[in-house]
Amino acid sequence: MKTGKKKWLLYLLLVLGAVVMIVPFGWMVIVAFTKPDITYQMTLENILDSLSVNSFKTLFTQYSMVRYALNSIVVSVISTAGQILLCAMSGFVFARIDFKHKEKIFILYLATMMIPVQATVIPQYILVNKMGLVNTYVGLFLPGIFNAFGTFLMRQYFMSIPKALEEAACLDGAGYVRIFFQIMLPLTKTGLAVLAVTSFMGAWNDFLWPLLVSSDDLHTTLPLFLSQLQGRWYVDWSVLMGATLISVIPILIVYLFAQKYFIEGVQNTGIKGSVK
Repeated sequence: MKTGKKKWLLYLLLVLGAVVMIVPFGWMVIVAFTKPDITYQMTLENILDSLSVNSFKTLFTQYSMVRYALNSIVVSVISTAGQILLCAMSGFVFARIDFKHKEKIFILYLATMMIPVQATVIPQYILVNKMGLVNTYVGLFLPGIFNAFGTFLMRQYFMSIPKALEEAACLDGAGYVRIFFQIMLPLTKTGLAVLAVTSFMGAWNDFLWPLLVSSDDLHTTLPLFLSQLQGRWYVDWSVLMGATLISVIPILIVYLFAQKYFIEGVQNTGIKGSVK
């Protein structure tokens, strides 16, 4: 009986948690497909009588919604691809290649995770500005391709792979490059999926860095555009929620495609290897 009660209590808590997370999303969808004049006077009858797609028409006719979405897609995809490549390579080096002071360098590299983003954003902006990359796509995604957490994550996965595979490849005459791309990388699909989803979400939702390096409409991303829709005295909630709904769709698509590997990767993260 006690076990059954615990299960029902667990199910109840899970249902309540799901409701708490779904209600705001449902409210966003409803507001996006209704007229703005009933936002503060919503009833079931008002909603059914005020269904409309005018907010989406406004977004695509009065604003450069397609450009903002493409900017976010370009920056997020390139940033994610760069993180996957660099973090996988650096994780492989720290996990498999022995060199002097390797552990000390790795610990120092991890220590950068304790530095707040706000403390490094100004030096990064100065460097990007001196390189002439302000108001460019390169300036938007360049700092985002370096990720200490991603390196740590991939290192843990590479350390979990038996060394016998690497030794067998060495006996066959394979070098580190071939071992990395043909043997090690395919065995870390779950880790790559976790890294891909987290890095894409981080780049897609990033607001502070694009705010600093993008001052023209040509390189504006969706988070910046969403902030522009929030006026000081008036907010068209239908338009704002419509833009927010559009910005959520790519994240849902990425997660659905990588869901299997992502869940498996999260379950295994942190138990495969450790810092010596």
